[in-house]
Amino acid sequence: MKAKKIGFDNTSIWVETTDEKIGSLSLKAFKKLANVTKEQLLKFELWNDNQWIHWEEIGEDLSVEGFFSFHN
Repeated sequence: MKAKKIGFDNTSIWVETTDEKIGSLSLKAFKKLANVTKEQLLKFELWNDNQWIHWEEIGEDLSVEGFFSFHN
């Protein structure tokens, strides 16, 4: 599963995959993401052929697949 687009609002992160699925998770579900600034959230990279979302500054990685298997 590969990310095509990543987005954020005040409480959630969402991912759209290359096969047009959309999944979202609460930022509060991730201790390292819960209290960061919007600017910090936007400093992500897509790794491993767009299968992982990585934040160097925050020290957090999320799998794209996890957006469709994790329930918060």
